[in-house]
Amino acid sequence: MKRANVLRMAVLGWTTLVWVLLWGTFSIANILGGLLVSIIIMVVLPLPRVPVEGRVHLWSAMRLGGVIFVETIRSTINVAWLAIRPAPPPVTGVLRCRLTIKSDLVLTLWTDIMNNIPGTMVLEIDQVRRIMYVHVLDVSTDKAVADFYRSARLIERLLIRTFERDSEWQASPWRSGTEELT
Repeated sequence: MKRANVLRMAVLGWTTLVWVLLWGTFSIANILGGLLVSIIIMVVLPLPRVPVEGRVHLWSAMRLGGVIFVETIRSTINVAWLAIRPAPPPVTGVLRCRLTIKSDLVLTLWTDIMNNIPGTMVLEIDQVRRIMYVHVLDVSTDKAVADFYRSARLIERLLIRTFERDSEWQASPWRSGTEELT
């Protein structure tokens, strides 16, 4: 079965599950109704084609999940301390981070991860040059800035190991390679 068909079936299953969970009743009629609504949505409102250009490596994905969990807890504790400490507010700033991620999908995942870690928010994405501008809550010390870059680079490396290994990388046939990303 082609990868695109597997993806369509996964979306169909997911939207059907969401339908059933929204109604709160597991019944044959509710599942069939969810399938019908899902099919209608997929036909009337199709998702844009997203180029998938690598493979998922489960062990790396589990490690990535663990690192995201640890970084989120660590950042939550830091933000909480900054909020209750008896000192002036922290110095905030916007830091530039150049990435080596190839895929737009993985770039989006990096952005989502960074936005969900407390104390950071991606403000601007230079998609062509792969430069991200990230607002960081605490840049008052060299150590705080180094911690941000360490975390950002670790997440980038794990995303590349999970989705973009050079040995398995193939550019999507949906891209001509000459178009400019905007």
